[in-house]
Amino acid sequence: MNLLEFTNNGIYCPQADVYIDPWRPVARALITHGHSDHARWGHQHYLCTESAAPVIRYRLGDIRLETVAYGEKRVINGVEISFHPAGHVVGSAQIRLAYKGEVWVVSGDYKLSDDGLAEAFEPLRCHTFITECTFGLPVYRWQPQHAVFQDINNWWRANQANGKVSLLSGYALGKAQRILRHLEHSIGKIYTHGAIENVNEVLRNQGIALPDTIRVTPEIPKKDFVGSIIIAPPAALDGTWARKFQPVSTGIASGWMSLRGARRRRAADRGFVLSDHADWAELHTAIQDTGAERIFVTHGYTGIFKKWLQEQGYDAHEVSTEYEGELGEVNEGKES
Repeated sequence: MNLLEFTNNGIYCPQADVYIDPWRPVARALITHGHSDHARWGHQHYLCTESAAPVIRYRLGDIRLETVAYGEKRVINGVEISFHPAGHVVGSAQIRLAYKGEVWVVSGDYKLSDDGLAEAFEPLRCHTFITECTFGLPVYRWQPQHAVFQDINNWWRANQANGKVSLLSGYALGKAQRILRHLEHSIGKIYTHGAIENVNEVLRNQGIALPDTIRVTPEIPKKDFVGSIIIAPPAALDGTWARKFQPVSTGIASGWMSLRGARRRRAADRGFVLSDHADWAELHTAIQDTGAERIFVTHGYTGIFKKWLQEQGYDAHEVSTEYEGELGEVNEGKES
């Protein structure tokens, strides 16, 4: 019997009778992080990291939630379970399970580069590694973070000089706060969409340092936005909400901006390649560092990535899940 199984409800550990990021209601759920394709409503009991809990409570409401510190060990029916930093968003975790000498690690969503906001990724040794591969193609290779933010700040300055509003999209949890931390605040005012500001308030209340921001409200005169930057979730760029900021220049911060034509299809003026997921090189490094011989690949370019791993000598398998990676996070801004 495998320590973990892939079921219609999610990734399941029969020995401990727990699921990891299940997509259908279960009795006990271990949650890697707060994005909606991983943390869903309806489970009887939740377990997550201490720093992931505030956002999960905010999003899911009155749930039975227990927390653990990173590295803290829980033993359930002989299975040793611990959560370790994944580097994806604040509180995100890889989940390690060990039983009778067999070690499995479930990555959740992750990136290796330290963004200065999320807890930095921790390599883990294991026999079997279940990994996302959202960007599991060679075309996806991220530039250094400082270079991307230099481009964003220069774009903002240029728009300001031309009397325009800068409207930049970033996911409400993770990407938006990462952008806020690295903007040059001396350039001008920073406004946020309500969905982002709600998450900002949750994170500030748990001690995460974020710059001062102004929530966009109907009472703010249109002229006040000129020369400023507004951070909004991707869903907001396609609706009536964004049309009130003319003259405006729109930008998208996403790993998908690596693809030719992606910016044009979203009708944006600028695309900035910035992702909270591992790129091609980081996926390889993470897998190599585990020392694992057996790899299961979930959401992303699973078929292509599995084949490449097999060519490198891994016992690699493709798994169908309901996780959506960066595509799923597009819907993060639909909350009010």
